[in-house]
Amino acid sequence: MRRAAFLALCIGLAIAFAALGVWQVERRAWKLDLIQRVNARVAAAPANPPSRADWPRVTAERDEYRRVQMRGVFLGDRQTLVQAVTELGPGWWVVTPLKTDEGVILVNRGFAPGDRAAAATPPSGPVLVTGLVRMTEPRGGFLRANDPAADRWYSRDVSAIARARGLAGAAPFFVDADATPNPGGYPVGGLTVIAFRNAHLAYALTWFGLAGLSLFGARLILRAGGRRPAADQDIAPGR
Repeated sequence: MRRAAFLALCIGLAIAFAALGVWQVERRAWKLDLIQRVNARVAAAPANPPSRADWPRVTAERDEYRRVQMRGVFLGDRQTLVQAVTELGPGWWVVTPLKTDEGVILVNRGFAPGDRAAAATPPSGPVLVTGLVRMTEPRGGFLRANDPAADRWYSRDVSAIARARGLAGAAPFFVDADATPNPGGYPVGGLTVIAFRNAHLAYALTWFGLAGLSLFGARLILRAGGRRPAADQDIAPGR
């Protein structure tokens, strides 16, 4: 009875582990397709950003990292500094609303170190901005929540920033500006990090390996069950 229970457990585990391995293979295929699509978006010629009518339907899967170009006027008096750590060191993302024909779109104009952020004022008059569509970041930074009342920002939470700056009806996404130089050298754009963790193959091999070990355990149980105890074996007659 105990042997049968162990055998059923091993077979059940083998099926479960194999299913998890197949799931990881499918996840890997999805991730590779996503990486390919994102790379194509980044390399494509800039297009118009999603229209106002499409804003409710903007999604990360369909729109994030899409390369866009838009014209408008910066609202410099409603600029927001968001704490950042980049390859250039610690400092701030300089997030400035851009008033376009479609409405207000927040633009992450780039990075500025602490001693330069306050002076990173946007140009006046009409501008042309090229960059990548990014999704809002409502969860704050690592172990730090945004504090709008104190004007402390650790993530680019579009909705919260728009409320704090009186930008009703702003787009639900923001745009990371490209590396086009800004007057005075700051902020520095074009620092978007595009990286997707893709360890699905390793996970799949692990699950399939565990499935194999479970089947090996089942085989050992079956072999042990096929042996007769020594006391039950026929004793050969003596000569």
